[in-house]
Amino acid sequence: MEGSWWKHGVPWAMVDIRVAVGPAVVLAALRLDHPEAWLGCMIAVGLVSDVYDGILARRWGTESARLRVADSAADTVFYLGVLTAIVLRHWPVLREHIGLLTALMLLEGLRLIFDWVKFRRMASYHSYASKIWGILLATTAIALLCFNRAFWLVSVALVWGIMCDLEGLVISALLPRWAHDVKTLGRAVRLRKKMLAETQIR
Repeated sequence: MEGSWWKHGVPWAMVDIRVAVGPAVVLAALRLDHPEAWLGCMIAVGLVSDVYDGILARRWGTESARLRVADSAADTVFYLGVLTAIVLRHWPVLREHIGLLTALMLLEGLRLIFDWVKFRRMASYHSYASKIWGILLATTAIALLCFNRAFWLVSVALVWGIMCDLEGLVISALLPRWAHDVKTLGRAVRLRKKMLAETQIR
């Protein structure tokens, strides 16, 4: 452990960065007259930290369930901050997609409740679909907040988010016990069979 503390510290620092950037994005949207450049930089930093915290932790052998759950919680804080900034600066655009936005928020809440009731903790699947969604959300936010264009991306991001939440709900319903980093539904099915077989052996 000595001499390699940074291998544990760097992924955690990246998680902390997203927790800090979420509220900072909201403050910039509220307080600055022309925050476009600041918003773009902060969202890019949040996206990079989201992509690389897990990659570095796996490469360095410091990945843990605790880190992955914190990663998921940090994602929630970061993207809620980005969504709030969009609401503040581009509410008319979101109002045109209020049905999709409402469905997404309801599914997000349903997932949190379902996972807590079943597993007593937040799910942390980090599926391939959710990784694409993170990139899509950041791209959409930068296009809106920095360049005031690509409004069509809002529909794509919301629809993709709904599909990701539905996938997460199905994975949670399939798994008998909590697990992290379940990348696909196929992986969830295989993991379910393995867990049930282990239960029968016991």
